Amino acid sequence: MEKKAIVVCSVVGFLGLLSAVTGFAAEATRIKGSQVQFTGPTCVYPSSPALGLGLTAAVALMVAQIIINVTTGCMCCKKGAHQSNSNWTVALVCFVVSWFTFVIAFLLLLTGAALNDQHGEETMYFGNYYCYVVKPGVFAGAAVLSLASVILGIVYYLALSSEKNSDPLWRGPPPPPDQSSIAMGQPCPPPNAHAHAQAQAPVFVHEDTYMRRQFT
Repeated sequence: MEKKAIVVCSVVGFLGLLSAVTGFAAEATRIKGSQVQFTGPTCVYPSSPALGLGLTAAVALMVAQIIINVTTGCMCCKKGAHQSNSNWTVALVCFVVSWFTFVIAFLLLLTGAALNDQHGEETMYFGNYYCYVVKPGVFAGAAVLSLASVILGIVYYLALSSEKNSDPLWRGPPPPPDQSSIAMGQPCPPPNAHAHAQAQAPVFVHEDTYMRRQFT
C-alpha cells in the first residue's frame, strides 16, 4: 500500500471512530424521560452534553466524507473497458451505499442534537401537559451508520485507487522520452572507407615522365 493511501485511510478511520464514539456518547447522555421534572405548567430539563457530542460526530463524519471524495476524485471522468472490472464494481457499490449511509447518519446526528437541545420528539405526559425528549436509538443508529459510511468510503477509495494503478486510461499517456539522453554527433563511416577512397583517388604524374619514355 502506498504512503498516501496509508495516511488517507488512517485519517479517515480516525474521524470515523471519533464520529461513532461521540454518537454513542450522545446516546448515553441524552435527556431521558425519567430525568424530566414537571413543576406546574413548566417542564424542567437537566443539562446534557448530547448537543455538543452530536455536533462533533456530525462534523467528524462530514470531514471524513470530504477527504475520501477529494482524494479519490471523480470516478465517472474516465469511461472504458475498466468499468466491467471487479474493482470498479466494488468501488461503485461502496460509493453509492457510503453516500446513502452518510446522508442518513448526518441528518440523524443534527436532528438528534437539535431536538435534545429543544427537548422534542418523544412525548412525556404529565396530566394535561406534555414534555418532549429525544427518542432512544437516534444517536446510536447515527453512530452505527457513521461507522458503516466511513468503512465503505475506505473500501471505495482503495478499490478505485487499485483500479487507477492497473488501468492505463487512468494513468494517462506515457511521458515523452528524455531528450538529454540522446547522443548527438557526426555520422561515422565504415572503417575501410578512408582506405578505399585513397585507392580510388587519381595519381598525379609529372609531364617529364612521358617525355622521357618517348626518347628512350
